[in-house]
Parts: sequence; structure tokens; C-alpha cells
Amino acid sequence: MTEEVAVPTPLLAPSAGLPDVIDSEEMFSDAIAQLAQGHGPFALDAERASGYKFSARAYLIQIARNGGGLHLIDPIPFGPGHHLFAKLNDLLATDEVILHASTQDLPCLREVGINPVRLFDTELGGRLAGLPRVGLGPLLESLLGISLAKEHSAVDWSTRPLPKDWLNYAALDVELLVELRDEVDALLEAADKSHWAEQEFAAILAAPPSPARVDPWRRTSGMHQVKKRRQLAVVKGLWESRFELGKELDISPGRLLSDAAISALALAVTDDALFENKKHLEKVLRPIGLRARWLEHASRWISAIAAARALPEDDLPPVRAASDALPPVKVWREKYPLRYAALTHARHNLSLRAKELSIPLENMISPEHVRRICWSSPVGHVDQALVELGARPWQREIAAPILESALLEKEPLEAVEVAQPDQSEQQEVSEERSI
Repeated sequence: MTEEVAVPTPLLAPSAGLPDVIDSEEMFSDAIAQLAQGHGPFALDAERASGYKFSARAYLIQIARNGGGLHLIDPIPFGPGHHLFAKLNDLLATDEVILHASTQDLPCLREVGINPVRLFDTELGGRLAGLPRVGLGPLLESLLGISLAKEHSAVDWSTRPLPKDWLNYAALDVELLVELRDEVDALLEAADKSHWAEQEFAAILAAPPSPARVDPWRRTSGMHQVKKRRQLAVVKGLWESRFELGKELDISPGRLLSDAAISALALAVTDDALFENKKHLEKVLRPIGLRARWLEHASRWISAIAAARALPEDDLPPVRAASDALPPVKVWREKYPLRYAALTHARHNLSLRAKELSIPLENMISPEHVRRICWSSPVGHVDQALVELGARPWQREIAAPILESALLEKEPLEAVEVAQPDQSEQQEVSEERSI
């Protein structure tokens, strides 16, 4: 007899109805008062206009609390540092704040003055609990039997007024977040992983802002095909010009000129190629799917290309940027055999331990930390090296003995494939609710 699979119940609207958007001080003050009358943790979320705007500011903030209602705050009329955001922040400090995939929303929340002091991240908690799918939608389905619509996950939240169906979508992100937190917490408790989660959540709150990237233009998609220094200068010039224009207009740079367009233009720059008018740009960009908006600032792109072509040879960017990155793992076997041997044993035994603990390997210990340890080979001092790298106590307790043992190995595990880059060697993609 085939076992029936339970069909999740669609969640179509907040239980108390869709609240009005808060866009005045009177409404904001009233919402804070209602939240103060509630009890327990606060469910929090924010919507940005990623892919549309240059800034990563919040264009809507959703907050809910048992007994305190559900509220939708438009932060734009108030702006960063408003005294009501300070008052809300003081209230949030009285209890735990629940966020899903908190590292995505914390920067824009902090920008307006919201700085949680106690955190529960349902996405990260789900990972630590060993759940296979940890997007908000899948978690609600697997743990609460509820399904969410996801058709508005990538809209332009800077739109005003915000459509009612978008607001409904946003409200549902926090409608059941408290209940979801309790379910995830129960799983962590049952698996004796709550102390892991507490350390991870505290580390997220204590983490400093990410440092500015060196030569961010080098991350332009498609530029791995660009080999000549003059063409690299074109990529750099176009990227920087696009960045400044995007910042000035508050438009996502990729909407002004895509990465693919920048790379195509750079590859087309030769000694005899002409880039003097819009038609010259069109000829290069048409084969990759020309967008009319790319040519709205054609004169700017032409000027950037001309400036790059006029640079003296000594001022051209080097083919490779100075970096403290380790050599690619694919060359370790031949050039650094002892480090390669340690890495194969470390990865193999750490993977086995992660499976035993039902946790993704990258959450148990950063693959970058593993490579750094195997490269520096701090035999007898692995735990201290992990401290310096930022590993949490629970991670060190699990990983340090395995790494210490791996550093003593002289021959590689032939069955372990380490030449291919793992997830941490690739650009990380944050998991959105719809995944």
C-alpha cells in the first residue's frame, strides 16, 4: 500500500488580516506600543531592491510578536537614525530576534538603527539540525505543513505604493516565524546541538563588516577570457565607470551595463578596433543580446574605453592581482605533496564526521580553514590556529583532533578527489526563501 504524502496547507493571508503600511510617526509609535504589550521573541524580516537599486537599503521591514501584532514599516519616510528606530531597537533588545538567513538582512537593518543583541536564525538552525532544505518555504512545509507563495521574491521593493499582493507576501514571511523557530529549536535540543547554534548566532552578531574587496572589478563575470593587460584595463575602466554611475543614480550597475557586455567590449578592443560612436558598441553587443538600456550612456562607455586604451604600458593592471590566497588545490599534489596528503586525509575524515553528525561539512568547519591549516601545518597548535581563523569552540572541539591527525600523514588518500574546487572556493550564493 502506497503511503500518502501530506499536502501542505497554503498560507494565503495573515491570520489577523493585512495591516496598513506604517509611514508616519504616529503609526510607528503605535506599533512600538503594541509590540511592547506582546511577549516572547520578535520575528523580523526586511525586503530590499536587489538587482534594481545600487544601495542595499531596506524598503520594507516586517515585524511580528505574539500578542503584539504584525506590522509593516516603510523605512524610507523615516531614514537611518530616526528616534523611533532607536526606540524600536531598545525594545528588541529585551528579547530574542528571529531572522531567516540573518546575514542577508542584518546590514540593511543596522543601517536604519536596528542592532539585535540576541539572535535565532531559522535558516542556519535548520542547517545545524541536518535538514536537507532550509529555505523558508521548504522549512515551513516540512516542519509546519504550510506552503507559501513565492511569486514576489525578486520584485522591485522600492516601488511606491507597494501593491497589496506584495505586502501580503512580505507579511507572510514573519506570520509563522515564531512557530518555525520553536520547531527548529526543538530539533536542535533533541540532537544536543543547541550550544552549537548559540555560538553560531553570537558569532553572526559579533562579526565585523566585511572588508572592501581588493580590485572588485576582477570579479566581473566572463573576464576569465580576458588575458591581455590592455583589455583588462578596459574591464577595469568600464566597471568603475558603471559603478560610479550606478551609485549616482541609485541603480543596480548590472542594469546599466551587464558583466557580459563589459567582457565582450574588452575582448573586442584591439589596436585597430574603432569605438567612437554608438554603432561601434552595437556591433559588439548585438551578438550577446543587446539591451537598449546599455546604450543610454554610450558616450560614457566610449570615454572609459578610450581612457583605458590611452594608458601608458606601465599603468596597465597586472594579469594577476597580488593576493594572500593559497595556491589552487589542483597544483598541491605535484608541487606540495605533504600538504596535499594532509588535505586528502583531513577532507575525508571531516566528511565522515559531518555525516555522522548530520551537518553540512561547510557548517561544521569552513573548507577555507581546512586548507589554511593543511597549508601552514601547525602540528601541535591546530586549536590555536583555528581560534585565529575564527572557528567557534564547538567547531574546534570536533575538527582539531581530526586535523592534527591529518597533518601527520605523508601519503595521500588516492580515492579522495580534491582537485575540483569545493563550495567555498566558488562564489557563494545566498539561499533565498524560494529555494
